[in-house]
Amino acid sequence: MAGWHVTVAVRNPEDARPLRILGADTVDLEAALSSPYGPMPELIAVAIDLYESDERIRTGAREALDGNLTRIALWGEALPSELDREFESIQHRLSLAARAFKSHALAAASLPYTAPGATECFRSSGLDQSMGLASVG
Repeated sequence: MAGWHVTVAVRNPEDARPLRILGADTVDLEAALSSPYGPMPELIAVAIDLYESDERIRTGAREALDGNLTRIALWGEALPSELDREFESIQHRLSLAARAFKSHALAAASLPYTAPGATECFRSSGLDQSMGLASVG
């Protein structure tokens, strides 16, 4: 997101080139989950499959939601039913530059080429217009 400092916690940090193309820093997921220190981010974005498969991520997200510590954004196919009432569908409109960077990042990750669309859909625990997000529901 424009003007944001983005840090991505990854399970396998050996090839962070796709994330560097997008301007993100990376940290090791295990180190991030085991550290009690660091500032609370404005937003935590999590893939739904990772939320469902890792109890530590579920617990951390729940604590952040229950304590109103930060917003949570999820992407993926099916929202877990326990979160359905707390999240709304949102869209983020990608600039032409963002789509170009995303194309290069996908190629660097050796993923099949699919032209990035004009918008990306997420589910968010809180909508803030300053983030460039719009409700679709």
